[in-house]
Amino acid sequence: MSDGIQVEPLALTIDAVGATGDGTGQTAAGQRIFVPYALPGERVRAAPLAARGGGLAARLEQVLAPSPDRIAPACPHFGTCGGCALQHWAAAPYLAWKAALLREALARAGYADPPVAPTVATAPGARRRMDLALRRTGGAVRVGLHRARGAEVVDLAACPVLQPALAALIDPLRVLLRGLAALRREGSAVANLYETGPDLVLRTDAEASAADRARLVAFARAQGLPRLSWARGDAAPEPILVQHPPEAVFSAVAVAPPPGAFLQASATGEAAILAAVRAALTGPAGVTRLAPRARIIELYAGIGTLTFALAGLARVSAYEGDAEAFAALRAAAAKAGLTGRIGVERRDLTQRPLQPADFAGAAAVVLDPPQAGAAAQMEALAAAALPAVIYVSCNPATLARDAARLRAAGYVLEAATPIDQFLWSARLESVSVFRHPAGTDARGRMRRARPLFG
Repeated sequence: MSDGIQVEPLALTIDAVGATGDGTGQTAAGQRIFVPYALPGERVRAAPLAARGGGLAARLEQVLAPSPDRIAPACPHFGTCGGCALQHWAAAPYLAWKAALLREALARAGYADPPVAPTVATAPGARRRMDLALRRTGGAVRVGLHRARGAEVVDLAACPVLQPALAALIDPLRVLLRGLAALRREGSAVANLYETGPDLVLRTDAEASAADRARLVAFARAQGLPRLSWARGDAAPEPILVQHPPEAVFSAVAVAPPPGAFLQASATGEAAILAAVRAALTGPAGVTRLAPRARIIELYAGIGTLTFALAGLARVSAYEGDAEAFAALRAAAAKAGLTGRIGVERRDLTQRPLQPADFAGAAAVVLDPPQAGAAAQMEALAAAALPAVIYVSCNPATLARDAARLRAAGYVLEAATPIDQFLWSARLESVSVFRHPAGTDARGRMRRARPLFG
């Protein structure tokens, strides 16, 4: 290292775990230092590596005095694979830290002492979405996740986070790819575990030959996959074999998802999101706060994870920008006979956000944006002075930015629920409920909504 940064390992005490999951402390000179896999209260020896955010990134060399909260990691790849950062931390302090991430994000948005509930936990073996990197090196193929803070692919032998039905695909997939000419150097494998089984999308960096396609068909049959799709690079996936159409079920409504569709990472997480959203729209006894013909506007609706549950409470105007997700949601609503209850519109909310007038008469807005948040939509949403805004987030940083717009417009934070959907990682799912005083009548009820669009 250069620029005056010390290169010899140093001893220090860890005072906290930061937002990325690294332990943090200070050098004798007062510089902030980030030490992966170190826990609060521990005395450690760490080797500084590079400048980072006004401080130093370091490598953990030795734990000199371990925390009583340090436990044995569940996975043999922990510390090498970049998928998990905190398997070595006991559950209670780990879950409290997740709640603190949400509390700090909302405090940055201007909400002092935010009402954050205890974190909803997710058990190991519950993740139902698998996103793996593929790398060919010589005659070997690696199937796994990238190394922590590196580009190398760690070849996975096990993964305690994944549902067993997905983890069981890793070894057979590695065998398949060794003989697949379409994988020259790198690719990816994404699988969603639906009620009908794993739906797999393979992406490779070369064209699939006739022999490759035959191998893919044989693999899908041998593994009992409902559908296997393939694509070269970023092209649209092409179904190679459909043994039976994949089916996702949301609030008792069946949806035919497109290949690689967004799916909440776990059923536990999805249920917790639904419970928090429903609680925001009903009273303590589950009695609706909505007028008989109330309308809910749903932004970033996807394939209907929340839509059909919302339709049980009110009319829903659902907006989704992705063409395939939009088509799947609309078709499912029609098949279920819900077109009078659910209106679906395709709209890119980054390029063409809704305007304040579009929100007129709505009783509530529910939004579940991607990791980048909803920056383009927030100005109009904040200006609409809606009775309720229910924000489902997978990124505390962008939640803090977007919630600050609501705070500036006079919205009050009513509730916030952290959900540990991304087990042992620094990522956090959450549901935050905001209300605007101008959005209620004299009795504190949500304003009566106008009819569903068109």
